[in-house]
Amino acid sequence: MKSAERRGFLRAATAVLAASPWLARAGQGQPAQAPEPHDMSAMPASWTGKEQIGMLLYPGMTALDFVGPQHMFASLMGAKVHHIAKSMAPVVSDTQLSFVPTTTLAKCPRDLDILFVPGGGAGTLAAMRDAQILAFLADRGSRAKLVSSVCTGSLLLGAAGLLQGYRATSHWATHALLAEVGATPVQARVVHDRNRITGAGVSAGLDLGLTIVGMLRDTAYAQTTQLLAEYAPEPPFNAGTPRTAPSDVTAMVTDMFKDFGPQVRAALMAAKGFKASPGQGAKP
Repeated sequence: MKSAERRGFLRAATAVLAASPWLARAGQGQPAQAPEPHDMSAMPASWTGKEQIGMLLYPGMTALDFVGPQHMFASLMGAKVHHIAKSMAPVVSDTQLSFVPTTTLAKCPRDLDILFVPGGGAGTLAAMRDAQILAFLADRGSRAKLVSSVCTGSLLLGAAGLLQGYRATSHWATHALLAEVGATPVQARVVHDRNRITGAGVSAGLDLGLTIVGMLRDTAYAQTTQLLAEYAPEPPFNAGTPRTAPSDVTAMVTDMFKDFGPQVRAALMAAKGFKASPGQGAKP
């Protein structure tokens, strides 16, 4: 379902659920009649906004980091979601999913309500060394009303100087590296500190996106979005964190990241040579 279709479905569904006499009669065992037309007057005006949301795309990013929050952001009625890349060429994720940008770094709106950055592995390291991406993040992040990330995207925000003095989270395997960018690591699924909101690893993007939906609209709107997504996870295994996964599994995955920390530190050292223009960069 496309974003516009999903928003239309959300409007129609909430109106029906809130105001349909046909559903009320059906629930009371009365004969069902054809649904009556609705003028959407039962929907609160606050449920429609005009946010400008910028979501960064870069080669090698983790697809689910992007898709989870994008689904939630696209459900915000009236909002405009921009998929931003260096060019309009398709961007290939770490699992070979291709994403088509809607705008470029240069053409993205100057003032964003939300700036969002996904994470990844080697792709994130490359982005941390990309002066053009860092300049874009520092510029838009200095004015965005909300700066957000999922997984190792927080390290990319940090490389652009956007997490200095903020509480934040990241994927569990890179969590301690947040201190390298001047952030205070916090063990939580979603961490909100002033106008910074960061999510833990990969699947936490759904929680982050839904949290932001609730912040921008209200609880009922967020609950409607959650219900439409049927977001009620019941994983078949209890191995989603090092606290619950078997020790041998945790050890194996930890070993996969043994070289990542030094690579992040090297990328951050390179990023320190990046100089933002006056007025760019975040201030706590």
